[in-house]
Amino acid sequence: MPLSAENLVATLEVALAATGLVLLWRLVLGPAARARATGPRLAAWEVSVPEFLVFILFIIGGSLFFGAAASLALRQLHLRGDAVTVVSGAATQFGMLAGVLFYRSRTAPVAGSTPARGNVVIAGAATFLMCLPVMLVTAAVWEKVLLAFGLPVERQDLIAMFANADSPWLLAVMVTLAVVIAPLTEEFVFRAGLFRYLRTRIPRWLALTAPALFFACLHVNWSTLQGLTSLAPLAVLAVLFSLAYERTGQIGTAIVAHALFNLNTIVLIFSGVGL
Repeated sequence: MPLSAENLVATLEVALAATGLVLLWRLVLGPAARARATGPRLAAWEVSVPEFLVFILFIIGGSLFFGAAASLALRQLHLRGDAVTVVSGAATQFGMLAGVLFYRSRTAPVAGSTPARGNVVIAGAATFLMCLPVMLVTAAVWEKVLLAFGLPVERQDLIAMFANADSPWLLAVMVTLAVVIAPLTEEFVFRAGLFRYLRTRIPRWLALTAPALFFACLHVNWSTLQGLTSLAPLAVLAVLFSLAYERTGQIGTAIVAHALFNLNTIVLIFSGVGL
C-alpha cells in the first residue's frame, strides 16, 4: 500500500529529527564535542545606549511608515479577508527590515563578528536539524501543560491561512514572507540586534531569554489566546538561534536555520501533519 503524502512527510520529519539528535550529540553535547569546544566567536557590539535607541527607533519608524503606506494601499485596492492580514504583515516585516538596513547603511554593521569560518548554509542547516528534536519535545510538553490548565491549544492564525489559501498569488506571497523576509527581518532585529546588544550588558541567561520571550509573544493573539501553543516552542527556538549565532559569530547561520524551520512548517501544514 503506497504511503500517503501525510505519512511520507511524517516519516521524513522523524528522520530529520533523528539526524538532528545525532548532530546534537556529535557537535554539541558529546564528550568529544565538549573537548574541542572553543569560546563564542560573536564579537561584542560596542555601541552606546543612545545609538542603540536610534537602532530601535529606526525599526519602529520603518514599521509605522510601511504600515501607514499599506493602509492607504488597502483602501485603494479594496482587499478583504486574509489578503488584508498578509499585506499588513508584509508591511510590518518590510518596514522593520528597511529600518535595520537604513541603520546599517549609516553605521558599523549590526551583525559584525569575527572572520567567517565555514559555510553559513551548512551551519544553518545543521542548526535547524539540531533544533528540530528539541522543538518537537518542547511542543509536546507545552501542549500538555496548556491542556492541564484548561488553556486553548489552537494554532496560529497564519497556519489556518496557509492551509485554507485559495489564491496562488496570495500563497506565493505568504511563502516568500515566511521563508525569506521574516527570517531576515527577525534575525537582524532579535538576534543581531537585541540579543547581541544585551549579551555583554546583562546576565547571559537573561540576554538569551528576554528577546526570545518577546519574539515568541509577538506570535500569539493575546485577545483570543490563539497561538498560545506556539509560545514555549518559539521561545526555545529563539534561544537556540541565539546560541548558534553566538557560537558561529555569523547571523547567516540563524537566518538559514530560521528559513528552513519556516519552510519545514509550511510543508507540514500542506501535508496535514500535526494539524
